Amino acid sequence: MGTADITVASFTSLCALVWVGHLLRMKVRLLGKLYLPSSVIAGLIGLAIVQCCRSAGAPLPAGVTTVWSSLPGFLINIVFACLFLGMAIPGVRTIWRHAGPQLAYGQIVAWGQYVVGVGLFLAIISWMYPELPTMFGGILPVGFEGGHGTAAGMARVFADYNWEAGKDFALASATAGIISAVVVGMMLVNWAARKGYTTRKQNPEDVPEDDSIAVIPIDRRPEAGKLTTSSNALETLSFQLAVVGIAIAVGWAGKQGLEAVARASGNGSAMQIAKSFPLFPLCMLGGLVVQVIENRFDRHKLIDRGLMKRLQNAALDFLVVAAIATIRIEAIAEGLIPFAMLVVAGIAWNVFCVMYLARRLLPDAWFERSIAEMGQSMGVTATGLLLLRVVDPDYETPAADAFAYKQILHEPFMGGGLWTSAAIPFLAIWGGWPVFAIAAGAVIIWLIAATLMRAGR
Repeated sequence: MGTADITVASFTSLCALVWVGHLLRMKVRLLGKLYLPSSVIAGLIGLAIVQCCRSAGAPLPAGVTTVWSSLPGFLINIVFACLFLGMAIPGVRTIWRHAGPQLAYGQIVAWGQYVVGVGLFLAIISWMYPELPTMFGGILPVGFEGGHGTAAGMARVFADYNWEAGKDFALASATAGIISAVVVGMMLVNWAARKGYTTRKQNPEDVPEDDSIAVIPIDRRPEAGKLTTSSNALETLSFQLAVVGIAIAVGWAGKQGLEAVARASGNGSAMQIAKSFPLFPLCMLGGLVVQVIENRFDRHKLIDRGLMKRLQNAALDFLVVAAIATIRIEAIAEGLIPFAMLVVAGIAWNVFCVMYLARRLLPDAWFERSIAEMGQSMGVTATGLLLLRVVDPDYETPAADAFAYKQILHEPFMGGGLWTSAAIPFLAIWGGWPVFAIAAGAVIIWLIAATLMRAGR
């Protein structure tokens, strides 16, 4: 196959997987009840096809899977560049007033995943499986808190430290996280409803049918976005894409500057970290810079938040399909038992946070707030909002607003942000104990902050 043929085959096959995945999501009742994203279903179908072809001795053309493997590393830059574009960014004081306790709780959950993952590795896994690198302890938060996008984006970092299997474990962690978030989350929703912990007394079985079949009724379909430029001059979507490209360019320039500063310092560890630091969190900061400039100088407000979300979500959908489909099962099989130990420990930590910490730290609607946080910290933001909608369908509690405001300060550092990107290089260079100590210290600091806020209120 020529280059053009491989490109066409790769693109059309991914589109076919997305279409089939969503069709199954609509038609198979079990998949609807699990609320699995269509992209995850499509990725699992692609993974099954790839493995079946290999087993039959007739693998897919190498060029096709090569293109699939390279897509996530590029698309994650688009996902993060869009994060703040088109958004009205409130001040830190406003965010803290609306979401201080939610931010503290979310930070505890996120940092706690590093304590659990790295701590379990240091205490047990490293002794049972000495061949595994210290980075293994970091795949839990990369997959759970970071999700498929972060896991795929970290592939180069794992490769730079000679552990290419890290990408496969991280993607498997993200897949296990999003499935368990929905399954365990719905179990907790039923538990809270029986105990009377939810603010609104609603049966989880009363979720509207269109939620389970993933179709918005015709008479309630919202607008995708607004046109901001005249199409006879420039198509609005073209302009939005250009803005995304500029944000990525700003992030790339930031990475070059980071590497230059590290080289000037002459510190070998700093140079290694700067070189291996992924581009996508810097693209997020690039988007923030572009948006701040737009807010200051663009009186026409040409960046549209709705269209940016469409671009972001489309990039994420294709990223997830390509990333899951190219997981190397043989790499996971070699470390299946320690991987299962990490996943079980991660689920246990998140359940503990909901059932024990949340009611003691959150000021009101503690279950609604914590179940949204659990969905986000084990899957994606949409998973958290889905679980929240089951218990608070009309957003009558302050949980939705607090959750949304909290993301603005939470995302730049955790869930694919600066710390998530730096933790793996730190584990590779420093070892597990310094990272464990940093994470444990952060949990303690945020526990104190949350306790003081609860007492103050």
